[in-house]
Amino acid sequence: MSENPENPEPAPAPAPAADIFGDRLPLAEAYHRSLATDGSTRGFIGPREVPRLWERHILNCAVIGEAMDYGVAVADIGSGAGLPGIPLAIARPDLRITLIEPLLKRSVYLNEVVDALQLTNVTVIRGRAEEKSVRQAVGRVDVVTSRAVAPLGKLTGWSLPLARVGGSMIAMKGSSVSEELERDAAEITRAGGGEAEILTVGGGRLSEATTLIRIPRVK
Repeated sequence: MSENPENPEPAPAPAPAADIFGDRLPLAEAYHRSLATDGSTRGFIGPREVPRLWERHILNCAVIGEAMDYGVAVADIGSGAGLPGIPLAIARPDLRITLIEPLLKRSVYLNEVVDALQLTNVTVIRGRAEEKSVRQAVGRVDVVTSRAVAPLGKLTGWSLPLARVGGSMIAMKGSSVSEELERDAAEITRAGGGEAEILTVGGGRLSEATTLIRIPRVK
């Protein structure tokens, strides 16, 4: 994870980062440096996003662990540059996390980050969540998470087959999630989803809470 000398020094961690990451803050800072340099030059992070990586990308992803039990197995589908899976893995080393990413250049980067940060609780699988080979490799997990991957109905069809019955998908969504839920109710039911719950996390620690939707797999 080499740094680009043309980029300015990445922004220091804001105060909430120490509370969220604890003694693993140096790992979060290293990941932030990687996104601001390698991640930007390799096209995974837009230049305009670099100054707001902490608030809009790293911290709001890390706090989704508030909605997850201790020690569960998690799959992050369409992981991209590692969001939300990498911040979640740093903040919650008790979780067993599989990052699922179809693009070669991104999966290469994810493996570089995992190796550099020695994230022993993280595995990277290249492929799409809906592929049979990926489902076989991942098995059944307790939680399937995602960020900005697809509309809710399609996302549910990709996510819930990876979850065990009794598990759930916990997706990061925006303020329009209620509209998506109403629009895609039939698709959610067909995918085996039960009653959805919209919740927020990080409200006591971040300036803007992260909105999640949790849908259990009931069949």
